[in-house]
Amino acid sequence: VIRPEPCCVCGSRIRFGKTAIKCCQCQLLLHTKCREQCPSLCTPRPHHHAQPREGVLADFAPSTPPMVPTLVVQCVTEVETRGLTETGLYRVPGAEQLVREWKRKLLRAGGALPALSSVTDIHVVCGVLKDFLRGLKEPLVTFSLHPAFLRAADIPDDAASDTALRHVVSKLPPANRDTLAFLMLHLLRVSHSPDCKMDVFNLSRVFGPTLVGHSSANPTPLAIMEDTPRQCKVVARLLSLPSSFWRGFVETEQENLVPM
Repeated sequence: VIRPEPCCVCGSRIRFGKTAIKCCQCQLLLHTKCREQCPSLCTPRPHHHAQPREGVLADFAPSTPPMVPTLVVQCVTEVETRGLTETGLYRVPGAEQLVREWKRKLLRAGGALPALSSVTDIHVVCGVLKDFLRGLKEPLVTFSLHPAFLRAADIPDDAASDTALRHVVSKLPPANRDTLAFLMLHLLRVSHSPDCKMDVFNLSRVFGPTLVGHSSANPTPLAIMEDTPRQCKVVARLLSLPSSFWRGFVETEQENLVPM
């Protein structure tokens, strides 16, 4: 397994580097230990990504700025309320079954979302946020701008790299741009918490694959291997931009503001 995907029998994610079994007809994927519980008959079906895709970010965002999905706002608010003293925030996994259950609840709630204060383990809330972002049809930086983000982060000169990144961020769709800004401000607060022990390097390793992803929905194994270190570099460079830059997107009434 190169890309972690859920087992179709038990539902738990099959981790990177583990051996899995896949049906060549129906594309069913499962742990080797779950083979005995697998139904013996299958029906051929079109190949698709095993992890459900929920749409693009704008499908969940409000129509007025800042265009940040309520689920993202609620998860971040809960994490900042009681999670900034937790060691390994976003690195320590929450119970997968609870993550799936709460994500389903929040996505189906529509208007008023159920209170996350009843979730005892804050790592489950972190897991819901990461799983929501991972499940989108395209990553936050979008497929079309993915190469531009990688190129900007690769510029050796820090000042030139920052300028290029600011320019590419301003090209994002409004919902993606506002949500990225909201998340960057949140992750900067996490990185500044001594209790969390999650500096920019650790956070970039966790969020690189989630926020930056790849340039297509079905990358080749080679692309996955090559993209991984560059994804982390992009997030690290984004977190090096000043908070004032990101606040310009989420603390303004102007929908199309491009900070200079």
